[in-house]
Amino acid sequence: MSDTIARPPFDPELATFLTALEARGPFTLTAEMLPRMRQLDVPEEVVDERLRSRGYQRRSVTVPGHLGDPIDLAIIDRVERTGTTAAVFSIHGGGMVFGHHLGNLDSFDDWLLDHDVVLVSVDYRLAPEYPDPYPVEDCYAGLVWVAAHADELGIDPARIVIAGQSAGGGLAVGTALLARDRRGPDLMAQILVSPMLDDRDDTVSTQQIDGVGVADRQMNRFAWDAYLGPRRATPDVSEYAAPARAADLSALPRTYIDCGSAEVFRDEDVAFASRLWAAGVDAELHVWPGAFHGFTSMMPDAAISRTATAALADWTRRLLGDPSPIGRAAGLQHGTADDVSR
Repeated sequence: MSDTIARPPFDPELATFLTALEARGPFTLTAEMLPRMRQLDVPEEVVDERLRSRGYQRRSVTVPGHLGDPIDLAIIDRVERTGTTAAVFSIHGGGMVFGHHLGNLDSFDDWLLDHDVVLVSVDYRLAPEYPDPYPVEDCYAGLVWVAAHADELGIDPARIVIAGQSAGGGLAVGTALLARDRRGPDLMAQILVSPMLDDRDDTVSTQQIDGVGVADRQMNRFAWDAYLGPRRATPDVSEYAAPARAADLSALPRTYIDCGSAEVFRDEDVAFASRLWAAGVDAELHVWPGAFHGFTSMMPDAAISRTATAALADWTRRLLGDPSPIGRAAGLQHGTADDVSR
């Protein structure tokens, strides 16, 4: 743990979570932990029942991923929905090494699902078994499939939003860069919640969040090492794998970015937003004071979490329009988070 560099204080309400976490003892991510961390914490039938209780349904489709190998997509929409609507292509977090595409679905309740969108969650393959470029190429392949099957999915191909949290945010940007450079699907927007963008481990915030908080420097290094191997922090890393390295951010879609002031990804996220503005991209940035990584998932009822979720809801409303009366009538409520984002 670094004890030579000052860091922003944690929000007092959020700090109660960290105190409880610290009472369990030091946490160091290892390869032996990955199988358990990749499991869905509740059975799929429980996930489906939660969705049905909110007026939604899920089905799975198997589509070609990187090199044509099969990957799964979860397609979630309102029961008996008709007509054409927007789609949100969601990429889960977990450092590209763990997490589950059906985990933490309740995190969409308070800002997205009342817009009556089609939510598509991609089950991309994970490092170290499937290192770069498998995860980002799987995500891109899934996005291409969604756009190509817009009619059968009931979505408007001009209204596809890509969204990701943590590693999912980095993969979302990598996928958006691939879509731009390969003249693939034309994305309406990207939503990046505490995105993991830079493998080089050379910012002030990565030094500050070293042995403290959630998803600290050690976890970040472990994840990038698993994803990139000996190429991490060398010139031999593509912008699609680590989007902070992208030389050209022009022609990317409208972007929402947020992060905490007391998290390891803060500086790379702020720098990325600045570079989007410099490239002429419409971007909105929020840095939540005293917030650690994943705070809205781990403590959704904290005051700062409610403020952050409300800001994202406001931006989404400006993007998609007013929520549908049907969605509002569903009265969606938080469930139990089973894949707290990393």
